[in-house]
Amino acid sequence: MANFDYKKFDSDAFSSFIARIPSIKIDELKARRAFVGNSEIRSIFRGAANAAYAKIPLYGAITGAAQNYDGITDIIPVNTPSYEFGTNVIGRAKAWTERDFTSDLTGDDFMDNVARQIAEYWETVDEATLIAILSGIFSLRELEYGEDEGDDYKRVAKSKFIDTHTLDISEKTGDDAYVGATTLNTAIQKACGANKGKFTVALLHSVVATNLENLQLLNYMTYTDSKGITRDLSIGSWNGRSVIVSDALPTKTVLGKGTIYTSYILGEGAFFYENIGAKVPYEMYRDPSTNGGSDILYSRQRKVIHPFGFDYVKKEQASLSPEDTDLENPANWELVFDSEDNPIDVSLIPIARIISLG
Repeated sequence: MANFDYKKFDSDAFSSFIARIPSIKIDELKARRAFVGNSEIRSIFRGAANAAYAKIPLYGAITGAAQNYDGITDIIPVNTPSYEFGTNVIGRAKAWTERDFTSDLTGDDFMDNVARQIAEYWETVDEATLIAILSGIFSLRELEYGEDEGDDYKRVAKSKFIDTHTLDISEKTGDDAYVGATTLNTAIQKACGANKGKFTVALLHSVVATNLENLQLLNYMTYTDSKGITRDLSIGSWNGRSVIVSDALPTKTVLGKGTIYTSYILGEGAFFYENIGAKVPYEMYRDPSTNGGSDILYSRQRKVIHPFGFDYVKKEQASLSPEDTDLENPANWELVFDSEDNPIDVSLIPIARIISLG
């Protein structure tokens, strides 16, 4: 039987091997530019094992009305808005004993089989983190603000983001409470107006996706495997936008109404995404005692997944790395504001959600 040999295990080689395995959902988010790199994040955190939180500059767009160029009117310069946001490295770890993979560790392809399972596992972890962040930033208005009137401008800005970037059709009756032919276009126009073309990816629960399939509004991409068999991928297309299907998306049951589903739509630059890396991402350990002896594979990762236009303030976080419960806690998030307490133009944030009965 083939097996892991901790004395011969090469962490770097195994890391490279896993890195070559496609992560269908994450790769699609990158390909559609919903996940983009950030050189500032990369330079601060990579190679710095103890660096977990930092403030990153965010530069605004050039705006303002043009002045009359008539030979007598002074040209008055204006400042380009600039912001900064806090972001946290998200560290995760997991370990497996060899017996978890016993059925795979027979034959020449055992390493490939194990690596694919691990790659799929980490994609599921990243997906859960993304959904936790989306839940957190769309819960901002639920915070208690106290008596300080100085927070009113923040409340208005947060409410504007929630209101304009949410299309809630769950309160409608009949078919109007379900996603349909015009739902996506209406949601992204409501969120970003003329910038709606920036939206590229939708995250849907399988119930919502199935309803769209039944309406012939969603088609799945296919691939042909090594045996020549054509199969559906978990990536679809809806009104020209990629669709990622996940039953990890939020649902809630309302008495007398049924199950309410939350869908998200992301656009170009919706999230900064950097794989920071761990000092030792994979390693083997021989436990000679437990269960008569076993080999254990340890896995670690450190990543930044950060939504554009938001500041992670980590008001309620117990350790250096946030749990998913910390990321979905609205107390840990703010919209970004400039030095004069002006909020970012929320129409520039390419993130929206749809709330529906299916």
